[in-house]
Amino acid sequence: MNKSELIDAIAASADIPKAAAGRALDAVIESVTGALKAGDSVVLVGFGTFAVKERAARTGRNPQTGEPIEISAAKIPGFKAGKALKDAVN
Repeated sequence: MNKSELIDAIAASADIPKAAAGRALDAVIESVTGALKAGDSVVLVGFGTFAVKERAARTGRNPQTGEPIEISAAKIPGFKAGKALKDAVN
């Protein structure tokens, strides 16, 4: 399912116009992104938790030359599925 299909599904489920569903989806994405940028986590009970994880610096290898390279530390977004989502999928 891509973004436009998700907007169609939201519009049909909530009985609202597609334009309003698109704005609502964009607002949700923007809010989650803003919270993660601020270092907060977003918890949607039953669905899951979005959180920022720290990835430590490490040494990797250049696949073409085999030379070791330093990979710097980074913050990455993560998602942990909630129980209700896991149960719905299984």
